[in-house]
Amino acid sequence: MKLNYKNQTFPVIMQEDETGGYVVINPAIDGCYSQGETIEDALKNIKEATKLCLEETAEKCQKIKLKNISIHLINLQNKYA
Repeated sequence: MKLNYKNQTFPVIMQEDETGGYVVINPAIDGCYSQGETIEDALKNIKEATKLCLEETAEKCQKIKLKNISIHLINLQNKYA
């Protein structure tokens, strides 16, 4: 089943792997993750993985249950130091 991806945006989380390269996950979709040797490769690969996860869910006639994700940055700087 072909899906339209044009206007879908997903947050991804990338982490440098201790053995080299990068690991990246799409936390909005359970089990959607990938990796790459460079940041660019990892981002390209997670885009493909996200498309495949969405297609697999559609092919199984399952409803896509996307998690609501919000990203927040926290600063631990002590303003009294």
